[in-house]
Amino acid sequence: MTAPSPYPQKLSPAALEYIESVASLQPRLVVFDCDGTLWEGDAGADFFYWEIERGLVSPEVARWALPRYQDYKAGKVDEETMCGEMVTMNAGIPEKVLLEAAEEFFSTVVEHRIFPEMQQLARRLAQAGCNTWAVSSTNIWVIRAGAERFAIPVDRVLAVEVEIENGAATNRLIHVPTDEGKATVIRKHVPGVVDVCFGNTIHDAAMLELARHPFAISPTEELEALAKQKGWRTYWPVNSGR
Repeated sequence: MTAPSPYPQKLSPAALEYIESVASLQPRLVVFDCDGTLWEGDAGADFFYWEIERGLVSPEVARWALPRYQDYKAGKVDEETMCGEMVTMNAGIPEKVLLEAAEEFFSTVVEHRIFPEMQQLARRLAQAGCNTWAVSSTNIWVIRAGAERFAIPVDRVLAVEVEIENGAATNRLIHVPTDEGKATVIRKHVPGVVDVCFGNTIHDAAMLELARHPFAISPTEELEALAKQKGWRTYWPVNSGR
């Protein structure tokens, strides 16, 4: 397990002002999207290629999965289906192996892409007793690894998950939190009203609608337009490229 470390980076005045603006809301329940919101990039897609390159899945699975993902990018496979298949393709792999792989992947590929003000904000809210959750359409093993860096307990991670049988992953999906599915898992598993929610794409819109205070973080054009229409606050982390 990776223990939260002290805030390592000196933040800009704009980043500090943003953190204070959220903290001043005194939220008791906060939900974070992860990819593109807590860190730059798509950790789910990156892990997909990473595990194939390292032979974590069989060559037969890789031969099917790679063209399947190209079909998804071409719009031939819908978001929910692809997010689920990127996890069920690990059927038969011991969960212990997947957890260890996810930690290695996150520490070597994603950790340097963390948005420092989002990390500091999440830790500050947790220290203040706020109930913080992570909701993602990436596999639960990677999101649990990432959530630890933000002081979000692993039992408050809702991500794409399969049933575990005899210590190994199966192809039986529990849930795939994307689009309306994100709002559905929040209603089912998160107790109380969401005070603040953070997301970065249109796939987060349904869960942002649940919050008293929605924040669009480094939003895509589609989400930025929706945020302007609805009066949601937007914020671009300093190292997000905006």
